[in-house]
Amino acid sequence: MGSILSNLKSTVIAGLILTVVVFVGVRLVTGAGFGIDHEWGAFFVRWLHVVCGVMWIGLLWYFNFVQIPNMPNIPDDQKPAIGKVIAPAALWWFRWGAMGTIVFGLLLAAQNGYLIEALLIGLTDGGNSTPIGLGMWMGIIMWFNVWFVIWPNQKKALGMVEVGADEKAAAARTAMLFSRTNTLLSFPMLFCMVAAQNGGFS
Repeated sequence: MGSILSNLKSTVIAGLILTVVVFVGVRLVTGAGFGIDHEWGAFFVRWLHVVCGVMWIGLLWYFNFVQIPNMPNIPDDQKPAIGKVIAPAALWWFRWGAMGTIVFGLLLAAQNGYLIEALLIGLTDGGNSTPIGLGMWMGIIMWFNVWFVIWPNQKKALGMVEVGADEKAAAARTAMLFSRTNTLLSFPMLFCMVAAQNGGFS
């Protein structure tokens, strides 16, 4: 067990295998069988959407609740370890978590037949898609911020793109402000997503 847990790749593979074992075990116990239909396919895409979303929002909150507030407390000689090692790795998972969340979320909405209604925020179906539509639009705005504002500015702030000192400082501030914007949006976005399926607006 120690060899599995001491290696991240092995841990992830073991976690996925355990997921399959749980799935097969529950299907056997409940007698549900192993047919793959539309409902199960939509569930699987929803699971991928949630997994990516946990990665994305978890790292967003790590940046805003842990890294950014504590950077002033880190001695200057130790800051390069954050900027050169930790932050680039975290930003890679952060932006691809955002991409996966959006792609699987839009695919799920299309599979379940409410993509257009949700994007129109319920205007075509009497408002039935308003909660999920609001959540989707907040998620899309957050995704846009990640890929087209935060990431380009973080590359400058971390020295991946060479710029002058003033532009580097401005880029760091812009990335921070848009990261905070995403943190602000994350709370109502998550509320809308959960409430749309669990009666939070009823």
